Amino acid sequence: MIMLENYFPVLVFVLVGIVFGCAPIVLGWLVGPRRPYAEKNSAYECGFEAFEDARMKFDVRYYLIAIIFILFDLEIAFLFPWASIFKEIVSSESMKMFGFIEMLVFLGILLLGFIFAWAKGALDWE
Repeated sequence: MIMLENYFPVLVFVLVGIVFGCAPIVLGWLVGPRRPYAEKNSAYECGFEAFEDARMKFDVRYYLIAIIFILFDLEIAFLFPWASIFKEIVSSESMKMFGFIEMLVFLGILLLGFIFAWAKGALDWE
């Protein structure tokens, strides 16, 4: 019984999270107006009516832009931890130059990738 007392705050946290997550949905369903019309019930596809098969092929450039976005998004994800411990890196004499050079190498590799993508025309949208 004593072990269950340790998990009571977790149970309260989960229940409060469920209530805060479900309450707006339930309130919107109960209080919100129900006035459906044809345009509201139509499928939304990028602001224009679908005119081809749902399995139509997209241009490869769309995927290239998406992959480049993910690449640079991950770059930022790796820069945040380095920036958060930057004071600790700078305060240690043995780590000062090592941390700086490691980040320069990381940014240099990413810069080379960016230049390569730019040279290949992956960022050009026609």
